[in-house]
Amino acid sequence: MSDYDRYANARVGAGLAGSPAAIDQGLRSYMLGVYNYMTLGLGLTGVVAFFAYKLGVVESASGHILSLTDFGQAIYVSPLRWVIMLAPLALVIGISAGRNAMSAGTTRLIFLAFAALMGLSLSTIFVVFTQASIALVFFETAAAFGALSLYGYTTSRSLSAMGSFMVMGLFGLIIASVVNLFLHSTGLQWALSVVGIIVFAGLTAWDTQAIKQSYFAGDAHEASEKKAIFGALRLYLDFVNMFQQLLFLFGGRRN
Repeated sequence: MSDYDRYANARVGAGLAGSPAAIDQGLRSYMLGVYNYMTLGLGLTGVVAFFAYKLGVVESASGHILSLTDFGQAIYVSPLRWVIMLAPLALVIGISAGRNAMSAGTTRLIFLAFAALMGLSLSTIFVVFTQASIALVFFETAAAFGALSLYGYTTSRSLSAMGSFMVMGLFGLIIASVVNLFLHSTGLQWALSVVGIIVFAGLTAWDTQAIKQSYFAGDAHEASEKKAIFGALRLYLDFVNMFQQLLFLFGGRRN
């Protein structure tokens, strides 16, 4: 899902559209918009995931899962779970394909709908892992993501070659993950998680640099807003995927 717009051309030379001071201020405002949208998406995902889990299970006073509710049976056991799992992928493909025809308002609504669907899909982590370990891994992911994104934003070195290599690794990761759906190999899953952390770490830095380079001071507000939302989507996917890989490796599982 995270490679939908990896090869969008950055509009280099934004400095031609205004004074350096105005461009610098405009770039900061643009990147702040990207991070704000990403944070909003992550927050919505977390809220939906937590409340979907609460509606889906019956817990004891000590927090142990006793049984699934009818809602839990529907989203965790019934064939509907496949729809919930694949719906975010379909939505992100749709939003990418129709990006030129959509307004900024429509793009924003679809992004939020995608984040909510991801939350419904990710609610399963609360069934498998303890809430304390989920919180810990989330903050570890946030720290790593912040450092990697800062590097991508500040470095003067072009990350294009590394980004292309990471995209190739991403495709290999996707293919191997599909194969492991049938093999159910814990060892292979462990190896895929290690590779996944490396891939999404690299993509975080590269995507940040690409988003920065896509800024153009002469863009109208509508165009700039859409760019910010799509940039947020790229970073959101990097964050969520890195979080999932780290959680598989280091998350504490329920007894």
